[in-house]
Amino acid sequence: MAKKYYVVWNGRETGIYDNWEACKRQVEGFTSPLYKAFLKLEDAEEAFRKGSEAYLKPKEHPMQMIFDALYGSPIIPSISVDGACNGKTKQAEYQGVDTKSKQRIFHKGPFPEGTNNIMEFLALVHALSYCKRHHLDVPIYSDSVTAIKWVKTKKARSKMSLNPQNAPLFALIERAEKWLKNNTYTNQILKWETQTWGEIPADFGRK
Repeated sequence: MAKKYYVVWNGRETGIYDNWEACKRQVEGFTSPLYKAFLKLEDAEEAFRKGSEAYLKPKEHPMQMIFDALYGSPIIPSISVDGACNGKTKQAEYQGVDTKSKQRIFHKGPFPEGTNNIMEFLALVHALSYCKRHHLDVPIYSDSVTAIKWVKTKKARSKMSLNPQNAPLFALIERAEKWLKNNTYTNQILKWETQTWGEIPADFGRK
């Protein structure tokens, strides 16, 4: 997780803290605490000077404030990926977009008999390959814990069975696993915090 700076406008001791535990000691159990996380120290310093009114909604839910303090905001620039599978047709696809603009960077599919986890896995590997080809050292976000784990272990542990219809998809999975084993990368692969930030920008919007 990227380093964050925590601004406490209202707490036991106001100020800027460079770790969550220090911030937590100032706000936990305190009546109506006001605090928020920032990725850059200069942004935190500016926020502390301007006051909470410019950064917190008037009636922001206390639990939402806790999530904000823990996770801050998505890192920009970055790439977000997502996969989708139609429950009726079993057609699956994936895509990657610019996190800020939501402009599509790549899209693949539809594939017959795919799964969400497989699409998320392929999307992550596609994003890593894209970044390596274009010399981009930016974070890559996914909301799939399973896919992130598969990428880190360099193996898609799907229970899907091979058949003539999904054979091309299995070939792509094998190719992705081979790429992971034969390549290195510097990009951070990060979990998209849906509860705090809303749907991932690459979401297909079919929920």
